[in-house]
Amino acid sequence: MKHTYKKVALAYSGGLDTSIIIPWLKENYGCEVVAVAVDVGQAEETSGLAEKAYRTGACDFHLIDAKEEFARDFLFPVLKAGAIYEKDYLLGTSTARPIIARKQVEIALATGCDALAHGCTGKGNDQVRFELAYQALAPELAVIAPWREWDIVSREDAIDYASSRGIPVPVTKKDPYSRDRNLWHLSHEGGPLEDPSFEPEASMFKLTVDPMAAPDAPEKVSITFAAGVPVAVNGETMSPAKLVMALNEIGGRNGVGRVDLVENRLVGIKSRGVYETPGGTLLVNALKALESITLDRDSSHEKERIATRYAELVYSGQWYSPLKEAFDAFVDSLCAAVSGTVTLKLYKGNATVIGRTSPNSLYNEELASFNMTGYDARDAAGFIRVFGLPTRGRNRLAVDKHLDDTLPADEVTAARLRKAAG
Repeated sequence: MKHTYKKVALAYSGGLDTSIIIPWLKENYGCEVVAVAVDVGQAEETSGLAEKAYRTGACDFHLIDAKEEFARDFLFPVLKAGAIYEKDYLLGTSTARPIIARKQVEIALATGCDALAHGCTGKGNDQVRFELAYQALAPELAVIAPWREWDIVSREDAIDYASSRGIPVPVTKKDPYSRDRNLWHLSHEGGPLEDPSFEPEASMFKLTVDPMAAPDAPEKVSITFAAGVPVAVNGETMSPAKLVMALNEIGGRNGVGRVDLVENRLVGIKSRGVYETPGGTLLVNALKALESITLDRDSSHEKERIATRYAELVYSGQWYSPLKEAFDAFVDSLCAAVSGTVTLKLYKGNATVIGRTSPNSLYNEELASFNMTGYDARDAAGFIRVFGLPTRGRNRLAVDKHLDDTLPADEVTAARLRKAAG
């Protein structure tokens, strides 16, 4: 027998899964449902959500505008850390889940809910991301994950369930893609994309034009950073969310930011997804270029190592973890000097860095030039000798071993003496 709950806060998007979860929760748990929608940049997807939630049985609905907070406190720390999962995925969905879960928990506690619910499948990463956040923020609340309980086993079943209850959903059997949109990206999964050899249909893309159809003339864009955080585009200071949206428009019209990849999910399943991240791609390229002149070698290399682990934490839903907090402190300290402006040239899907300037630049034109002024080349000889000590030591060992293997003992001794003398 299922436990009964008084009131459940549902992370609500108005998509296929959460649309049918409201009546399912009421039918199976006898509870009231508070629908919580968090606007992290879904654009028109938030339109009409309140009416839809109430029509499908919600007792209460909350729409929270979190775009600026999402960009400032979630996207930009990930950007500053250089976190990219498996070298290609810019973590759009992964970064959105912690703030959505936090807002959901805040509403749940404020409205007297005794449980939380989400529409994540039992195969995916999001169930882990939401539930780890719940554990960190409100471990006293129960968690309901319908996809791990109900008899629905496919999106087609879910569509049929919705149809039988008169629930309109933005997915049809003719358009079976599962999409997730926010300020950072638009992801496409499912349907024909489940065949990794299938070439994505041109009509599937929403944020970026086909690179082949992008303008024939290149476009330049400059991005200014302060301590590793983007603050202006083409000299115009903008709020975090507005800055990302402006770059999405610029990158999108030039076909920048498309990635087709097969990633390793946390649960061990390989998943194929196509992502559009136009503004994020520009920011990642620009910040990397700025760091090349403002970070010393050791700091830069260590930051690269940290970035890989940081990406794994975010991807795996460990946003509210001590290790991530420690990494954030490290990155903040390291990026204090990462200020300046980077210029990129955009052309038919490509974003090429063509210039970078910083008041904190470590780049020295005199030292970098082929002109030997200001540099004593004789210093290099001693450096190379010291740097090569391990190599020479290993070679000596190899020679000694060769002598031991090929000569009688007395001849080995004589050969070593000759080598030492010569």
